[in-house]
Amino acid sequence: ETLGKNGLEDVPQDVRFPAEEEKILAYWDHIDAFQTSLKTSREEGRPEFTFYDGPPFATGMPHYGHILAGTIKDCITRYWHMNGFHVERKWGWDTHGLPVEYEIDQKLGIKSRDDVLKMTVAKYNAECRSVVMRYASEWKRVVRRLARWIDMENDYKTLDPTFMETVWWVCKQMFDKDLIYRGYKVMPYSTACSTPLSNFEAGQNYKDVSDPECVVSLPIIGSEPPASMLAWTTTPWTLPSNLALCVHPTMEYAYVEDVKTSAVYVLAVPRLVQLYKKESEYKVLKTVKGQELRGLKYEPLFNFFVERKGDVGFRVLCDEYVTADSGTGIVHQAPAFGEDDYRVCLKEGVIFKGEHVPCPVDADGRFTEEVSDFQGQHVKEADKAILASLKASGRLVKSGAIKHSYPFCWRSDTPLIYKAVPSWFVKVETLKEKLLANNDKTYWVPDFVKEKRFHNWLAGARDWAISRNRFWGTPIPIWHSEDWEEVICVGSVDELEQLSGVRVNDLHKDSIDHITIPSKMGKGELRRVEEVFDCWFESGSMPYAQCHYPFENKEKFEKTFPADFIAEGLDQTRGWFYTLMVIGTALFDKPAFKNVIVNGLVLAEDGKKMSKRLKNYPDPELVINSHGADALRMYLINSPVVRGEELRFKEQGVKDVVRDVFLPWYNAYRFLIQVVRRLQSEEGVTVQGSGTGYIQSDNTMDQWIQAAAAGLLQFVQKEMQAYRLYTVVPRLLRFMEDLTNWYVKMNRKRLKGGAGVEEATVSIRVLLQVLLTLVRSMAPFTPMFCELLYMNLRNLLPESERKDSVHYLDFPQANLEAVNERMELKVRRMQVLIEKGRIARDKRGISLRTPIRAVTVICPNTELLQDIEDLKGYVLEELNVRSLSTTTEEGDMVTRSAAPDNTILGRRLGKAFKEVSAKIKTLTNAELMEYERKGQLDVCGSVLSGDDLKITRSFNGDTETVQAESYDEVLALFDVGLDESLRQEGAAREIVSRVQQMRKKAGLLPEDLIEVFYESSDESFLSILANHMDTIKSAIRVELLPRGRMPGYLQPLVILQSEEDVNGMKISLTITRACLHVSQQAADVSQGVSIEALQSAVMSLQLASAKKSMTSGAIQVAVDGKQVELQAGKHVFPSVAEMN
Repeated sequence: ETLGKNGLEDVPQDVRFPAEEEKILAYWDHIDAFQTSLKTSREEGRPEFTFYDGPPFATGMPHYGHILAGTIKDCITRYWHMNGFHVERKWGWDTHGLPVEYEIDQKLGIKSRDDVLKMTVAKYNAECRSVVMRYASEWKRVVRRLARWIDMENDYKTLDPTFMETVWWVCKQMFDKDLIYRGYKVMPYSTACSTPLSNFEAGQNYKDVSDPECVVSLPIIGSEPPASMLAWTTTPWTLPSNLALCVHPTMEYAYVEDVKTSAVYVLAVPRLVQLYKKESEYKVLKTVKGQELRGLKYEPLFNFFVERKGDVGFRVLCDEYVTADSGTGIVHQAPAFGEDDYRVCLKEGVIFKGEHVPCPVDADGRFTEEVSDFQGQHVKEADKAILASLKASGRLVKSGAIKHSYPFCWRSDTPLIYKAVPSWFVKVETLKEKLLANNDKTYWVPDFVKEKRFHNWLAGARDWAISRNRFWGTPIPIWHSEDWEEVICVGSVDELEQLSGVRVNDLHKDSIDHITIPSKMGKGELRRVEEVFDCWFESGSMPYAQCHYPFENKEKFEKTFPADFIAEGLDQTRGWFYTLMVIGTALFDKPAFKNVIVNGLVLAEDGKKMSKRLKNYPDPELVINSHGADALRMYLINSPVVRGEELRFKEQGVKDVVRDVFLPWYNAYRFLIQVVRRLQSEEGVTVQGSGTGYIQSDNTMDQWIQAAAAGLLQFVQKEMQAYRLYTVVPRLLRFMEDLTNWYVKMNRKRLKGGAGVEEATVSIRVLLQVLLTLVRSMAPFTPMFCELLYMNLRNLLPESERKDSVHYLDFPQANLEAVNERMELKVRRMQVLIEKGRIARDKRGISLRTPIRAVTVICPNTELLQDIEDLKGYVLEELNVRSLSTTTEEGDMVTRSAAPDNTILGRRLGKAFKEVSAKIKTLTNAELMEYERKGQLDVCGSVLSGDDLKITRSFNGDTETVQAESYDEVLALFDVGLDESLRQEGAAREIVSRVQQMRKKAGLLPEDLIEVFYESSDESFLSILANHMDTIKSAIRVELLPRGRMPGYLQPLVILQSEEDVNGMKISLTITRACLHVSQQAADVSQGVSIEALQSAVMSLQLASAKKSMTSGAIQVAVDGKQVELQAGKHVFPSVAEMN
């Protein structure tokens, strides 16, 4: 029978949480829990809490980073829903951009832009469209399994025409505000993907690599004696495009004669080490400032661009960006391949604004015919050939390899180059002040990300390149005349139709590139620019595009913008967070979000990046199926990663959550159900609790746990309003520890009825309410486990308080009547003393089952001592100690010593800290007593107070039988000397423990009655029984009897037999099911029925109800058609011990 009164279900001892979670998920599906909760909150007219979810790509499987961010988002949105808000949660997919295109390029063997054009853009885009949702079903499965409530059916996709149309609208708004322009800039460039990247994309994937380095000579024209400038580079492939050299105007440069070759070189004095190991290897002829080298002409390394730039180029320029950190102090200038090169050459008139800068590298990173010697070679592969050519011409002075950090393409994992390309930009630099002001309006957890990382990024932000020379993306909606004098930006499908006469349903490149717009200036037909938007522009537009603003949902959007909450990883500081801020500021001069949680990175256990190739992390779904999704959720959100720090993922950590959190919590819940059912079955008392209200009780622990629950709720509400998961979860877990390891443990006997039915009922109601409080407050964090418990606990509530799901309930509010900080402090003091007592026992190897004689608490704080006295009974029981005394009198038993708080004093005292620290360690007991009394002390001229000193107390007496433990202002002395009576009592408790272990092994419930028999000839064991049978009987609820007294008819009822070794004593224990026992005196009333038949008849009775009947004095037994009345205590007995 699994159901008790009120439909209360029995709770099995063994539980597999992943299987229970699957049942909960099926139940949620059955009641459509998420949508029902949204429907209810909408119908109730709750205020909106707006959440934006950054769209992931569906071309890959979810990993721990996604699971972490998703868990944080789910916890926060569940919390605000339970706090009276309507919280829409809409899923989105990032479907455009490099991840998709790169996959298709690999699949179809596409190597260049021409390959795409040959197959047609329409076919290429069709291939892209076919894979964008490849893993959508896997994502849905994992998201559901993690219990994340988010709408994945009514999702948005960046490829949706409505989404793309809003992106066009965003572009037009910015274009009309003169925030978008076409420019020619040196950009990070992926040759594998044939497209420029933004600066924040380029910063996502740096690697330590080995590259060639070389020093080349550039003879100065007209120098006497002949001398050559020396330039150093780690990109030999840029040397064919060299147009100038750059020196620092104030740095000192030397003309040196090479002793070995007699050649004269010019390089920076601080960088002579680049070429020479010893001073004897060169002779300084003269030194000059960089400014004096300005304008010198030199012989080009190659002649590819002499005809174009010979009159203005191949000369020495000056700029302060040159450093003495590396190289020769002379930087070679290839303006098409370096941002500073471009800037300096433009400033100095080597190149001109608007001209096509010499850039002999095509879209795929291969040399063009302009550099005929290396035509067709990929730039990175051409390094060797270029160095060989320079060596042959006598211009290579030195070559080697250098290991340095270099940017790689985040998608193709190939080295980036820097390349001048025409791009479309957002004028971020003109928005800088507004961006910084809007950042100040936002709240970040952790705050250092906002105040340092994000602030610094905004402060140094450069114009954002939003175009990509690709195909699968939202086309940039700009049409232009051939001479670029007429440029228009289209902001909607309707506008395009009005201008062109063509109506389209799809806005992709292959659907609109053929559309032309008649010129209003008589310039023929306007054609669309080739580029598509960077997918970051699309994701930054998602607040507007997900609801097709402003074409639909205009009023609703404007009421709920900015978002109340977003969350992503630290890597999004320069990604999604940035693009949201830029576009929100550009459109509305508002940040797009109010509150943001930034999580750190989840690394493999070895501290390396998680890698599918290395297989250095466990499969998330296997972890979930082994330990449960709630355990994984709890592990992640109770880690440094929610403070923006790194987490080294360990599967053992998830397993530990099950052991340390869920099993104790589950066992406390199981115990509650057991004692409720026992009270119902044995006492006929039906328990009904409430999820609210204060339960009046004279019991200290009842008052304390209710106060702790109220304090917890006050704390959680305050911290969750501040989005500080990293403080909330540890506090919830601490309360769980208080509930399971303190309240339940210390009230176990009382809860089981040891102090009477009334006390049991009160304590059960307190435990029920506190468990319900915990279940409701933990529901946002461990939603399935809390649902599992609530589904049964709700049967103990009035019908009016029951809901179909714990997630339909409001978040619990602190009961102000229960708030009692003084009581919390009082119990905390008791807890610390008990914990110290356990440590003392461990140090002496004394089991908690063996009593110790006494504990003495010495402390000058009389309030603390009174608290201990008030809770003395709990201390005696928990520490199994016979007596406790408290005193403020130290006598000569206590000696103090002190250590400085290095952090506080080191910062405050500076150089004086060393002297003060040394003196602190020599302070006498009298001086430290004076410090405690006055609250301050002068040490070497510095006044110390408060927490400046850490004072430790030590015991001066006999430590052979006393274990001293010092903490705060307390010295606790534990008498650990054992005599035979203490050892015997400990052994008796150990015997009880063995019986209880056997019960557990047999799967018995607390209400299951048993008989226990022993077999042993050990005199020590028999002596323990003689002296401590009452203790044993009280614990196991039956007398321990010799095996010889076990009736034969009990043999079929034997449950378990075990050979035990208790402190060296050999014992055989047998457990049988309990039954009624018929005595020989029953023959007097048997009406001819045999004793054996009567015994068989009473054994078939339901024991609990039969025992109740016995309370009236007799029971009726039907045997062979005869009714036999047996008198309790004369003819029939409830145990063997009572019968004999």
